[in-house]
Amino acid sequence: MPTTTTSTTSTTVSPRCAGDPAPDLLGIALAHRAMLADLLRLGDLAAAVRDRDVICTPGRARAISRYVELLCDSIHHHHTTEDTVLWPVVQASVGDHVDLSELIDDHAALGPRLEQLRARAAAFRLSMGDRHIAGLMVIELAELAALLTEHINDEEMAVFPLITEHVSVADWETVEKAARRAGWLWFEGPRSLAVMSDDERTHLAQQVGIELRMILAVVGLRYRRLERAVFGVSR
Repeated sequence: MPTTTTSTTSTTVSPRCAGDPAPDLLGIALAHRAMLADLLRLGDLAAAVRDRDVICTPGRARAISRYVELLCDSIHHHHTTEDTVLWPVVQASVGDHVDLSELIDDHAALGPRLEQLRARAAAFRLSMGDRHIAGLMVIELAELAALLTEHINDEEMAVFPLITEHVSVADWETVEKAARRAGWLWFEGPRSLAVMSDDERTHLAQQVGIELRMILAVVGLRYRRLERAVFGVSR
């Protein structure tokens, strides 16, 4: 069946036709899952530092601060890719009647909270693991996790069905390539692998070649060093 090219002022797409394969949304779902998992376990770690259940050396404080900063960067890049690439593709594929303003507003509201958390992480590093600052991080991580959970639930319920129904595999590839360009493979890849189910790992093994699996294994070494420095163990 021939495709119909649709364009907006800045985005040209070829919407999915009935019978065409649907985009695989596992990658974006894993990105969402990894963000929330990290916010929760960082919150648990900060609470343990606050309560003196974990002794935080200056080296560990630096590692925790670095991890928080990387996570904030990851969330920011994810939202920027959605705002600049994904939303225009969805809008052009579905039509102007789709209203994504609430999701865009959510990103704008989450931005200052990411900046606040970055600043808190820097203060934690400079204080070499101060318990009071760790307590403030507990609150801020919990608040960010709650807001991001609500945002992700709204996005997956409202937008994922639109992508599956209207966005072509080729246009979805454009979105995923933009997402990969914006992120750090050594940080993003292992975190996504860690939150996969066994069935999802089997699916991934069938989709990617041996070369990519080898690259992920190599870059995973760098991530696991940081993860052990922060959490004491690797998943």
